[in-house]
Amino acid sequence: MSEDIHVKKFLTIGTALAGLALSALSAAAADIQPAVLYDLGGRFDKSFNEGAYNGAEKFKEDTGIEFRDFEIQNDSQREQALRNFAKRGMNPIVAIGFSQANAVEKVAKEFPDTQFAIVDMVVDLPNVRSILFKEQEGSYIVGMMAAMASETGKVGFIGGMDIPLISKFSCGYKQGVLSVNSDAEIFENMTGTTGAAWNDPVKGGELAKSQFDRGADVVYHAAGGTGIGVLQAAADSGKLGIGVDSNQNGLHPGSVLTSMLKRVDIAVYQAFEDAKNDAWTSGFEVLGLKEGGVDWALDDNNAALVSDEMKAAVEEATQKIISGEIAVHDYMADQSCPD
Repeated sequence: MSEDIHVKKFLTIGTALAGLALSALSAAAADIQPAVLYDLGGRFDKSFNEGAYNGAEKFKEDTGIEFRDFEIQNDSQREQALRNFAKRGMNPIVAIGFSQANAVEKVAKEFPDTQFAIVDMVVDLPNVRSILFKEQEGSYIVGMMAAMASETGKVGFIGGMDIPLISKFSCGYKQGVLSVNSDAEIFENMTGTTGAAWNDPVKGGELAKSQFDRGADVVYHAAGGTGIGVLQAAADSGKLGIGVDSNQNGLHPGSVLTSMLKRVDIAVYQAFEDAKNDAWTSGFEVLGLKEGGVDWALDDNNAALVSDEMKAAVEEATQKIISGEIAVHDYMADQSCPD
């Protein structure tokens, strides 16, 4: 019920009660003090973390409720930052990235009355919402687009940290490529094995260039801030890149075929909104094409690169994935990637 409706209702029984109602509304709004803890790579990585920031900003614009956020510089800060938020009464607290799991589990136990959410990992506690995505579904779609756009029959993938979650992107991408061209050659590189792999655009550019030198003409990255270097290398080489998480089409208009959208912004916004409306739920949720959790980006920056044939093909595939007619392999469930 909106504030205006509350006021109109209580004006009928006297100014004093109207004042009480307004005071109660103000107190309720004050109870919502949302916070976001970003993963390594930072708030403005143009990718995963920035999606979370955009969701929090949209919530602030829509509601007028401020949020706090923090950018960690190393792994040791995760637990300290979460605990500081909780001690200061922040609620809900959304942690971005699977690497936050141990810290969320520990701090959520210490503050059982605080609502926590984590993206990309399950923390099984009564005050934690775990938010997962079907990255493989969105990656399948952009893999189809890569294969349709490629003139050499060779495409590439560059991941950030070498972990099963990123192999989930890679595997879905390969499946999408091969659904269009069963003879396609797919190059793959991971950037590293530590958190630094998310924020190394120089190495991302070097890996992309090596794939272009081997004949690839479309490269998809799932590498956070490292991917900025991948897209730069594509533009410099006259090839095509594919962005990830946020819409990265505008970074190099005409050189980014599309971006695989992972709607972390929606997940953050919904967590804040549910807390605000006293509709919080814990447990876990999985967001794919059907739920609008993943998608691909089309705008003025890439419209000339996406043919009507390509649009029709990916729309058909999207509907078949949603209906179950096409089953996209989930690497997290079975750590193999079928050819």
